[in-house]
Amino acid sequence: MSATIIDGTAVAAAVSDEVRRDVEAMVTAGLQPPGLDVVLCNDDAGSASYVRSKERTAGRLGMRGTVHTPPLTSSTDELVALVERLNADDSVDGILVQLPLPDHVDAGAVLNVIDPRKDADGLHPYNFGLLAQGRPQVQPCTPHGCMELMRRYDVPIRGARAVVIGRSNLVGRPIALLLTNADATVTVCHSRTVDLPAVCREADILVAAIGRPGFVTAEYVKPGACVIDVGINRVDGRITGDVDRASVEPVAGWLTPVPKGVGPMTVAMLMRNAVDLARARRAPTLTPNLA
Repeated sequence: MSATIIDGTAVAAAVSDEVRRDVEAMVTAGLQPPGLDVVLCNDDAGSASYVRSKERTAGRLGMRGTVHTPPLTSSTDELVALVERLNADDSVDGILVQLPLPDHVDAGAVLNVIDPRKDADGLHPYNFGLLAQGRPQVQPCTPHGCMELMRRYDVPIRGARAVVIGRSNLVGRPIALLLTNADATVTVCHSRTVDLPAVCREADILVAAIGRPGFVTAEYVKPGACVIDVGINRVDGRITGDVDRASVEPVAGWLTPVPKGVGPMTVAMLMRNAVDLARARRAPTLTPNLA
């Protein structure tokens, strides 16, 4: 047996096509194109490249993408004021604050002031609470992308045993909630989990999101399981995941590669969120294009 490799690039392209059609429908209905505004306040080259790719993608899909680059010396109050201005701007449908922020800034204070109705990343405490209640209005981009990959590859989720390695607020916790809402039985593992390989071998769906390159080997994988690799690690100038593909691929039933697996889905689902937020605010009667 050899795993089916889940093509995140192809699925992201399909999601983007659906988003483009939704934008066209909004414009045809006489509405302004959705607007996505990103706040970039750091000097990390990777963040800058990532943010610019979001801006370009928004433009290709017919949306308005704007990047705000306040000075690195900006205070917490100044960044809060910027977000509040975006909240008040009716042309802005989605807001994302790119992390990390400078060390002297209270990141929580900046993120928490985002209007939940414009929370393009789906991580505001209000939206996180709705997700925990099983009635999300917007879903975190990377976990949502993982679920979309499984949906489009017909991975059985209802009734499945799922194990998530990692409990971060960005990926581990929200994907555990999404899997629970999809009727999986979920275990969240972390650094204190006893006999981690044995717990993981029980999983029909195994999600690796810990930021440790090649950590998950065949020893962790139940034969035929779906393995979702969320890791993005730089090793000797190359991008690698949290899963040791060479040993896992012969055992797993499905596997997301790194790169070209989960990564492309994060931007695609961000665009999906921005359009959905715009529709909820301005065009609730328009039906989204869904595969």
